[in-house]
Amino acid sequence: MESVFVCMNVDYVFLPLSAQYHVDHNRVHFYVDDSSVVSALQKCSHKITDTDGYKDKTPHFRNSINMNLFYYYYYLLLTLDLNNILTDPDLVSQNIQVVLNRKTNMEAVIKIIEQNIPELTCLNLSNNRIHKLDELAELVTKVPNLKTLNLSHNELKSDRELDKLKGLKLVELWLTKNPLCDLFKDHASYISAVRQRFPRILKLDGDDLPPPIGFDVETPTTIPPCKGQTQKDLLKLLYCRYYSIYDSGDRQPLLDAYHDGASLSLTTPYSTQNPSRSSLGEYHKDSRNLKRLKDSTIRFRLLKHTRLNVVAFLNELPKTQHDIASLNVDVNTYTNTLLSFTVSGVFKEVAVDGKSRESTMAFSRVFITVPAGSTGLCIVNDQLFIRMATTEEIRRAFVAPAPTPSSSPVPTLTAPQQEMLTAFSLKSGMNLEWSQKCLQDNEWDFNRAAQIFTQLKTEGKIPDVAFIK
Repeated sequence: MESVFVCMNVDYVFLPLSAQYHVDHNRVHFYVDDSSVVSALQKCSHKITDTDGYKDKTPHFRNSINMNLFYYYYYLLLTLDLNNILTDPDLVSQNIQVVLNRKTNMEAVIKIIEQNIPELTCLNLSNNRIHKLDELAELVTKVPNLKTLNLSHNELKSDRELDKLKGLKLVELWLTKNPLCDLFKDHASYISAVRQRFPRILKLDGDDLPPPIGFDVETPTTIPPCKGQTQKDLLKLLYCRYYSIYDSGDRQPLLDAYHDGASLSLTTPYSTQNPSRSSLGEYHKDSRNLKRLKDSTIRFRLLKHTRLNVVAFLNELPKTQHDIASLNVDVNTYTNTLLSFTVSGVFKEVAVDGKSRESTMAFSRVFITVPAGSTGLCIVNDQLFIRMATTEEIRRAFVAPAPTPSSSPVPTLTAPQQEMLTAFSLKSGMNLEWSQKCLQDNEWDFNRAAQIFTQLKTEGKIPDVAFIK
């Protein structure tokens, strides 16, 4: 090997050991076999040049880029655009190289952002050959308001790199044209992997994503205090979203609702009847009814572990149509760190032709949830019990209108809420009572309420009484 490294201001010329010499992108790793050379190298930190004359000039670089950085900052948008900054003509003309896949360069840029524009909300780092995100981890504490990050057209090879940025509260992320994007079997898996790190993401690679399942929790470690009807209203929003997806035909998005270590069990009533003759036959084979099963090995095998296995199992169950009007929710346990509730109701199976089968079934489902990051709740345990519906349940199923809004006293609305209520009623066509219920269920978030309303109306789940003024 002929590469010779020269230490500036030091009377040493040395040859790296060829067996341990290797190049990692813009970095060179090597060993030397002389302690005096090691000592000399330590003394000339930031003074080493290669045969092309490159010299690390971090202090000079930081001062130079600090003078030019604001040419790329859009004050009104709180946006810093460093797309393909290495080839920027203005910097090249000043003989300034901003190589963001070099540790020292990226650290200098982060330092400048911290000192000058910590209020930054949008950062574009596309087309910079970035292959690791170690230095960007500093953004979590130094740029806390960052909402949009563009890392497209770089060289990120593993989604594990995103773990270094998990503390960011991003709502928009660009990763397209990175090698990691080719590692997923489908787009749903890709979205799920991103949302696992950034639960608030609403736009990925320019595409709008469905809102995450869950209700907002302000703190990452505790469930917000809420009592009585308010608590049930929040849970209603959660399970309505859940069953809307569950009945959609594609249950894969439910991945976002479960914890990584979640578990699920399915149980049907104990019976001596031949399962093949029962309408519950499809569920009987997976039942963990402890009265029926004595073998602990089989009991364990029928317990579904991890969210991937849970949702894969749910996808294998028959397609369904739940009677939303029949659903009831009961809160079992409520602490600062855990919420357990039971959802019960009736449903029918949907055949391939889209028609419901005649058999009506009843279910009771216990969800145990914990706080999930800063976005809400995620399910850690799911216990599903399915049985045949009673004669009374069958008589009332799919014919009763959804329950009308509560007639209990409602707090006086503020002026902004009253204005929002009037606008929502005009836009949706619903009367004021139902419009107020919809807005309250969505915590007076107009856009989210409109989205849920549109979805439920499309599915025909809003009764006619809601539109009588």
